[in-house]
Amino acid sequence: MKSVVKKLSIAGEALHSFECEKSLLVSKEALDEAHQLKNHQLMAKAYNIIGLNFDEFSEPKTAITYYEKALSHALLTENDSIQEWIYNNLGATYTYRKIDLQKGIEYYKKALFFANKINDNDEVAYTQLNIAGAYINSKDYINGIKYLDKCKSYIENSDLIEAKISLYTNYGNYYNIANQNDEADLYYSKAVTISKENSSELIDSNIAEVYLDYSKFLTKINNDNKAKYFLDLHKTLKEKIYSQEKINTIKNIVNEIQLDEYERQIEQIENENQKHLLDLSQSRTIDILFGIVILVLLLLVISLFRNNRLRDKTNKILKATNEELLVAKEKAEMATQLKTQFVSTITHELRTPLYGVVGITNIIIDEHKELANSPHINSLKFSAGYLLSLVNDLLQINKIEEKRIVLENMIFNISDEINTITDSLKFIAKKNDNKLFIEIDEAIPETLIGDKLRLSQVFMNLVSNALKFTKYGKVTVTAKLDREEGTKKFITFYVKDTGVGIADSDKEKIFEKFVQIERKEGDYQGTGLGLSIVKKLVEIFGGEIELESVEGKGTTFYFTIPFESDDKKKIEIINNIVVDLSEEKFYHVLVVEDNKINQIVTRKTLENNKFKCTVVDDGYAAVEILDTDKFDIILMDINMPIINGFETTKLIRKKGHKLPIVALTAFDKQEVSEQALSCGMNDVIIKPFEQSKLFQIISNMIDNNN
Repeated sequence: MKSVVKKLSIAGEALHSFECEKSLLVSKEALDEAHQLKNHQLMAKAYNIIGLNFDEFSEPKTAITYYEKALSHALLTENDSIQEWIYNNLGATYTYRKIDLQKGIEYYKKALFFANKINDNDEVAYTQLNIAGAYINSKDYINGIKYLDKCKSYIENSDLIEAKISLYTNYGNYYNIANQNDEADLYYSKAVTISKENSSELIDSNIAEVYLDYSKFLTKINNDNKAKYFLDLHKTLKEKIYSQEKINTIKNIVNEIQLDEYERQIEQIENENQKHLLDLSQSRTIDILFGIVILVLLLLVISLFRNNRLRDKTNKILKATNEELLVAKEKAEMATQLKTQFVSTITHELRTPLYGVVGITNIIIDEHKELANSPHINSLKFSAGYLLSLVNDLLQINKIEEKRIVLENMIFNISDEINTITDSLKFIAKKNDNKLFIEIDEAIPETLIGDKLRLSQVFMNLVSNALKFTKYGKVTVTAKLDREEGTKKFITFYVKDTGVGIADSDKEKIFEKFVQIERKEGDYQGTGLGLSIVKKLVEIFGGEIELESVEGKGTTFYFTIPFESDDKKKIEIINNIVVDLSEEKFYHVLVVEDNKINQIVTRKTLENNKFKCTVVDDGYAAVEILDTDKFDIILMDINMPIINGFETTKLIRKKGHKLPIVALTAFDKQEVSEQALSCGMNDVIIKPFEQSKLFQIISNMIDNNN
């Protein structure tokens, strides 16, 4: 086995050096030994290398045959890396040889699945690059540029020379097709520069293709002398790599390999014949059994004939039922579509006034600094933020169930968050004559990293429930450091009350949606969603909520979840959210917004932070003012009368304006991002938003545009 592994390594190195004669001879020897060992993994690798040699010398159909043989053996193993290689090679043959571009993309995507599975970042980048090139060749430029942008940063910061050449060539091809000649020339030149600096037998084949693509582009822009120069370079490299002598030698070896394959097939046929002869020796017994089977079949035929009419009748009933099911399916799909439209509309309608509440609260704090530490103002701000989170989760409970909620990383203080929540719920405590206690373990670090808003939502539900179901008692919120694992701190939280308690029969039901447990005393109202959302959020955090309760004595909810406490990550997060407004940068912002309250909030937010702001009511007014005034950036509402934000952006781009445009909308980001980017917008911000996030995006957009 070691001998085969060594030979496969030698064959691979020879192929990379374009010593195809040596590669094929050694691969053939390795394949023979692998067959003797009946080792599928080694056979897959040998067939794969042979396929690569055929592919290199423009024998794509034969190459596909050997790749498929390799794949048939790879599927009998548990080696994900081999499958990733073979799928990539099949994708390359189908796309670069232009046999079937769509089939090639399907193979590439299978390769990408395995590259992600084995967590090989280099292979992920290479495969994304391959998919991008295939999409561009098939004239699907939107998907092409999407995959190029995905791998660009990683490749540019790596030592993958061949990948960089391919990346810049693909960008050149993309901008060439888009008739953006300056951008195309820039990227082709980058590819050529790297090619000349790193020319070697290992990548000369790719470099030859770079020179050819660049030559075609130069011919297109009428730079004939330079085009001829690169075409000559292309031909010289091709002749060097694919000499006739090499091709003739390889053909002889190919014949030997094909002959070996035929001999294996003949041997397999002979083995099967021997098996058939053995089977024939038992034919008498089989004949007797066959007679019995015939008799049974005759009886079955009589039975089937008698049941034929019944079957016809049943088929008619099934046909009618299928038609009814199709109608029901169409109705269900229509109901799903209406539900989606309703969720989208109601989300927008609720977020719009919330933007006013959050924005005006921030304006009050900015204009009246003496109120910055007011518990009432802080409670108002927290409650508005909590209400926004609750609205999002209530209206998109399906999003939580499908595990599409992504936790954010923010720096926060456990004590501050719990105190803010309890302060905002003191009115409930006072109403029921309850006392609130907070116990925070001093071993817990002062600052942690995690999704403080989701954590606040958990506590808001648990503490408000405890206060509602307790009278003349006390509610205690406790946080204890459970354990440390590296930079992670595992904290156990308890919410304990002395209230009415929960019966044993109801303990499982309380976490279900829309369930409210009947109580013997008092009138407790709510949606029945609170504890369901709490359970799902705790699970998203990586924990599990549990409870202990005795009727008439009280209830304790407790759970343990991990938080990061890495100082490096804290600094990184702070650098990402802090926007330096100390410099005298008087940016001029155009706000396109039809809602008067939102106009006031956005204007005040910008002007209080040293921005000059101009507001217009509709898209046509925005297009008109751009002809007379100069702006650094546009904040564009989407849902406007007369003309919406998407169409307005298209008009602005059509007139040649290149300043950044950011969608400022109450719609869900997932619903509008694709349409926003395709019409020419640069980013999307959802209202209400964090001021620091808005300023960071504005600053970055303007700096990148200058």
